[in-house]
Amino acid sequence: MNTFLAFAAASIALIVIPGPNGIYIMTRSASQGYRAGLVSALGVETGTLVHIAFAVLGVSTLVAASPVAFNVLKLAGAGYLLYLAVRTVLRPSELDFSGGTRPLPLRRVFRDGVVVNVLNPKVALFFLAFLPQFVTSDAGTAGARAQMMLLGAVFFGLAFALDAGYAVAGGAARRWLSRRSGSARRYSYAIGGIYLTLATYAVAV
Repeated sequence: MNTFLAFAAASIALIVIPGPNGIYIMTRSASQGYRAGLVSALGVETGTLVHIAFAVLGVSTLVAASPVAFNVLKLAGAGYLLYLAVRTVLRPSELDFSGGTRPLPLRRVFRDGVVVNVLNPKVALFFLAFLPQFVTSDAGTAGARAQMMLLGAVFFGLAFALDAGYAVAGGAARRWLSRRSGSARRYSYAIGGIYLTLATYAVAV
């Protein structure tokens, strides 16, 4: 129980620090409403579960040991964010500020969230280093994997709860934007710029 509480406390301390995922979710929510933000958050944290599974199965260890694999994943993730930036600028009709447009389908919103997170190798390395610290030393291989999956599920729940807050905040921003004069085209440049900034950050850090 003490280990579990320590993990929960450490997870909360890490989760509350704003990062690229929070910015991404707020941006999606601001452009399409809080429902899209919640779906985006679910996609992002589904990607988190993928990383946790990779850490448990040892896939993340291979990424950590191979600079080539790490850089390929990093560039792929940045490339996908760049794709989102270009798509947003070229298709401003996907921004739903007035309710009169055809926003991006929620299944694609979910997919984008999953892909953005899965293609971030820094998340893989984080879980590879973080989860084993809270596994009991006498658990054995099977027990250690089970504990890591359980801890990962706890992290998922905590992270999604915070991401839901980002989605609600982004939805409030959308309501504010909908009352302001300005075309979807203008907003598409601003949102595309945010995605471009996230892509640059993904490569630089």
